[in-house]
Amino acid sequence: MTRLSAGKEAVLPELLVVIPALDEEATVGDVVRGARDHIGGHVLVIDDGSVDATVAVARAAGAAVISHPFNLGVGAAVRSGLRYASEHGYTAVLQLDADGQHEPSDGRHLVERLQDDGADIVVGSRFARGYRVRGLRRLGMRVLSKVVSSRLGTPLTDTTSGYRAFGKRAVARLAPVYPSMYLSDTVEVLLMAGDWGFRVVEEPVHMSARQGGRPSSGPALSTVSFLRLTLVILLHDIRRPMSKGGGF
Repeated sequence: MTRLSAGKEAVLPELLVVIPALDEEATVGDVVRGARDHIGGHVLVIDDGSVDATVAVARAAGAAVISHPFNLGVGAAVRSGLRYASEHGYTAVLQLDADGQHEPSDGRHLVERLQDDGADIVVGSRFARGYRVRGLRRLGMRVLSKVVSSRLGTPLTDTTSGYRAFGKRAVARLAPVYPSMYLSDTVEVLLMAGDWGFRVVEEPVHMSARQGGRPSSGPALSTVSFLRLTLVILLHDIRRPMSKGGGF
């Protein structure tokens, strides 16, 4: 197995911290150092077509870097990270944003839930720690959480959270098929997990203000993606036989 440079001892011995990044030169260094100090394991930054110094800053902070030739989206970046983990023998992956909004210290708790609860996916819930969203965005997030919670048979409050931990089964199963479309990379993947009988749990996390960079989606893309995701959910039962295909 190819060994990356590791920080402190990880909660799980074969943990890979995957950090998708797009033009995050102002924050990615601190995020990488925070991951190495608080979470441990090996840190891999997926450079999703950055045109600034993201790659150089990430490497200087101690991360390995895989670069996409152009911007493919967060979902594609996570898929690249999961594929790397699967191909190199990692048994757990922690997804962490590069913009400084996620507290690296919370990552240990997400990974611990994989071990302590036997969970396949742990979703970091921003709302459990007082994070607030207003207007139509909050309404849409509540609807998605209710629908997904009903499908999984377990209560989830933050189905669009990008702070997640994936266990061994999830890494192996999702690596080749992780959705790349916006919102599908967070919500649809939970429906897939339900089809495969995976155990999904939530863990409270803190959410800070963005420390730099720019959002990966604007209001227009968010609206179109929400409408598309609504159609995906409505058609999910029809598509389910194709998504099941074998299993654990």
